[in-house]
Amino acid sequence: MRSMPNSHNKTDQALGHTGSSRKHESAHKHVTGEAIYVDDIPEPAGMLFAYCGFSPKARGKITKLNLSAVSQCEGVVAVMTADDVPGHLDIGAVFPGEPLLANGEVEFLGQPIFVVAATSYNAARKAARKAEIDIDAEPAIITVNQALDAESFVRPQHTQQRGDASSALSRSAHIVEGEQYIGGQEHFYLEGQVALAIPAEDRGMMVYSSSQHPTEVQKLVAEVLHIPMSQVTVDMRRMGGGFGGKETQAAQWACIAAIVADKTNKPVKIRLARADDMSSTGKRHPFYNQFKIGINEEGLIEGADITVNGECGFAADLSDAIVDRAMFHSDNAYYLGNAKITGNRCKTNTVSHTAYRGFGGPKGVILAERMLDDIARKVGKDPLDVRKLNLYNDEGDRNVTHYHQTVEHNILPELIEQLEDSSDYRARRAAITEFNKTSPIMKKGLALTPVKFGISFTVQHLNQAGALIHVYTDGSVQVNHGGTEMGQGLHTKVGQIVAQEFGIDISDILVTATRTDKVPNTSPTAASSGTDLNGKAAQNAAKIIKQRLVDFAVEHFGLATSAIEFSQGRIKLGAEQMTFAELCQLAYMNRVSLSSTGYYKTPKIHYDRNTASGRPFFYFAMGASCSEVLVDTLTGEYQLSRVDILHDVGTSLNPAIDVGQIEGAFAQGLGWVTTEELVWNNEGRLTTNSGATYKIPAVNDLPADFNVELFTRANPEDTIYNSKAVGEPPFMHGISVWCAIRDAVSSLSNYTVSPVIHTPATPEKVLWAVKELRQQVEKQG
Repeated sequence: MRSMPNSHNKTDQALGHTGSSRKHESAHKHVTGEAIYVDDIPEPAGMLFAYCGFSPKARGKITKLNLSAVSQCEGVVAVMTADDVPGHLDIGAVFPGEPLLANGEVEFLGQPIFVVAATSYNAARKAARKAEIDIDAEPAIITVNQALDAESFVRPQHTQQRGDASSALSRSAHIVEGEQYIGGQEHFYLEGQVALAIPAEDRGMMVYSSSQHPTEVQKLVAEVLHIPMSQVTVDMRRMGGGFGGKETQAAQWACIAAIVADKTNKPVKIRLARADDMSSTGKRHPFYNQFKIGINEEGLIEGADITVNGECGFAADLSDAIVDRAMFHSDNAYYLGNAKITGNRCKTNTVSHTAYRGFGGPKGVILAERMLDDIARKVGKDPLDVRKLNLYNDEGDRNVTHYHQTVEHNILPELIEQLEDSSDYRARRAAITEFNKTSPIMKKGLALTPVKFGISFTVQHLNQAGALIHVYTDGSVQVNHGGTEMGQGLHTKVGQIVAQEFGIDISDILVTATRTDKVPNTSPTAASSGTDLNGKAAQNAAKIIKQRLVDFAVEHFGLATSAIEFSQGRIKLGAEQMTFAELCQLAYMNRVSLSSTGYYKTPKIHYDRNTASGRPFFYFAMGASCSEVLVDTLTGEYQLSRVDILHDVGTSLNPAIDVGQIEGAFAQGLGWVTTEELVWNNEGRLTTNSGATYKIPAVNDLPADFNVELFTRANPEDTIYNSKAVGEPPFMHGISVWCAIRDAVSSLSNYTVSPVIHTPATPEKVLWAVKELRQQVEKQG
């Protein structure tokens, strides 16, 4: 029996319970290189390396596929095509239309056509290039506008409506309208797509996959092999970043490794080179949005007609829900009055785009902020004042969204006021206006933008989670849950939750790899719901075990329940005490089960697509950011000078991790709106397919003055310890930088013209906007 002297008389903070700033559970391993990722797993004996041959054309029929030269290459053991897949060929995540390997036709440049397995990674890659592939090319649809013209869609149109938008627009004093192109974004995870499949007995398969959705990998591997899911186990200890890029699209590579392992009866690993990873896996959806807004003389929105057009690629993937999410968030924090929101899912001959941090939300939020800036220029007001005027509030029905969910517990007015004061917005606005009057070349811009982000999967059945907890007789605890760790600190927070429930030190909690044979039927780690769902499930399992221990102690010691308390690593039993380990040992000796599953499903949520109404979100996470930039109007270059962020995480489970998530999300959002430009040429080839041609933010792109604070207010909803999700919502804070750039350019017109700057706002686009605005001012006289 092992006692726990280190826990004695420690505070909850020292024990690492929720509310304390504890470092990431693998932080030291990340720094030292000890952290084991899929590619670091010791190679099993006889392991083969797989690689794919990719389509050289964007669209067409395969007229010739000669793989004899591939088969004859040194080290090659097997070559497989679609005809060799023993089970299902279609691996569409939600809707059909995504073949594991191209079957007779190709639909994007870079689509896998065949797979080769060899005795080394280099041998497999070299062999894959030896194929003779002839394709009868057909005209390819590359852009969203081409898809709209051709009426090419992967899913039907969907509309959300409140009131009569047309009538409201006809009655409004002013109409503000425009269009916005919003670029996609490469996930650029440090660990690329990788999977290792090891054959087991009875055609079973053990799969190690860098996936945010192990259950989906399990399901699809079982289907392509034509075996029951119970014969497939998927293990995922950690990812080197995911950001949505491994929610659905990790499955293809796991399935490819599995079919080769099944055929050869040897372990098989596949790892994509960065250029192929970027060309053959989906991105954040590019969008083309259109809006027409009716306002009164003060700038109050009275009606809105908005269309969002998501560029989905060749197949649906998660696009239906992603475009829905863009529609849900087209209001951001503002009441749109009588509103009609239409969403199109456009089919192009590019890679199938997929989930990315924020899902479709950022494409709706940025449109809302574009509209509010344009309204401010129209009525001659400070954009912040127009934003505050149009915020949701409790007057009449001004707290009801266009999808008919009531915005409850709206803290944004108070939060914005706090940030406005702490960032010294008004004084800086006055100083910047004066600076711009006397500085003909260098122009400063300032913007304060809010975010209201709905938390829950909009597909209802995904809002559930399971967990498994084992308590051992020495007092140590092993936790397993359905969430995946990709650097965001999920395992750390779940460990803190279980430690708090048992009143023990977090050092005695081990959160193990996510495995489909421990917790089945899991949801993806996405939608910012990882801690909300899995934390609650783990808490449920811990409470079950704890109650068993309490019931045992009541009977064994003859005490009232109220006399038993779990605290600081010890159990108070009336006037006596014992360690948690001692109680566990005693309970075991008296045949008390110390293991339990836990389960949680999110309450209250529902959405009816037929009526386009409901409560798709359990609650809203909110925040605001204030950014200042300096723009060189001769070159279009700009510098981010200062950023202030105030973000709502409810009762923080781990302030250090939460602040880190906010900082990282902001940096990623900054890249999306400024530097990260994806370019496909007319042939459908991604030309920005490496770190040399695709620019993510670096340290020098971040402001020297970077202030992040948490808005401390408990979540009124019954979430885990009244916390709020933190993964996705702060991504939208990067939008304030784009608004600040537009503000700086607008100063060239004395803030009377709202410049059109599509995202990402590269220096070239800023320079074009400066030129166009100057020409417009000259025309106006």
